[in-house]
Amino acid sequence: MSNGFLSKLAFWQSSQTAGDVGVFITDNALWVCYDETAESTQVVKQIPIIKHDWKQAFEELKALCGKANLQLVLSFSNYQMLQADKPSVESSEIAQALIWAVKDMVSEPVANIHLDYFESSLTPSAKVSVVVTSRDLLMQLVAACEESGFSIAGITVEELVLRHILPNDSMAHMLVAHAPQEELLLMAVKAGEVLMQRRVRGFNQLNKATFQELQNSIADNLSLEIQRSMDYFESQLRQAPVASITIASDGDSPSLAKLVAANFNQTVNAVNHDGVSGLLAQLALQEIARGEA
Repeated sequence: MSNGFLSKLAFWQSSQTAGDVGVFITDNALWVCYDETAESTQVVKQIPIIKHDWKQAFEELKALCGKANLQLVLSFSNYQMLQADKPSVESSEIAQALIWAVKDMVSEPVANIHLDYFESSLTPSAKVSVVVTSRDLLMQLVAACEESGFSIAGITVEELVLRHILPNDSMAHMLVAHAPQEELLLMAVKAGEVLMQRRVRGFNQLNKATFQELQNSIADNLSLEIQRSMDYFESQLRQAPVASITIASDGDSPSLAKLVAANFNQTVNAVNHDGVSGLLAQLALQEIARGEA
């Protein structure tokens, strides 16, 4: 599976860096994670983005970390992911052919589309997962990083870093992830590969739900969406049932996991974290060490 989304372009390189930093980019903030050498501890901080002033935000990051090596993770509001038939062309021509295959399914004008794709080696399929983002946005990010003296290890998306919080074994596992103000993400991962992913509306305020709201309707509604995803995974992709379900969400996710567990035979766990946005920044930093940037 190819997952080097927009990565390792030579003209993004800087001559010297002070260390590695993971950056999760939302519409209004940079969530950054780096190792604080003096204390040998991992630090997560939020840098506000005011009126899309990328230069100011990255200058603040430089003041914190120096001219670092960055792994960027785009939030879902900054890209679209969809399934498309894999074009019957040479490998070097697939990306260009996909632009015309998906142009009517995305909001970006053709001239402003930048895309990459990945596919699974575990499921025989004529489909590929296509990630589409704005070329203008990427160029703005690159320019801001260059002006601040940063090196870019790579740019990737939520699905490709979140898969690493699930067990990497021969069994399939389901992840239910929610970052504040975003659509709910459900995806199935097996042996480190994303086999299925879908976004679901209606859970944007999940992180603010009270226990009573979780108990009254949200847990059951979420369980229904999980069951739909599992049914598709088993019937359409011809896969064995998932071995576990993991929930990563802000708010009272331990209680949510317990309520959802009542509806399934699988083990349901909640990820221990201090916030999904910060978790995504931590996963970005791990991506550099993993060598998959």
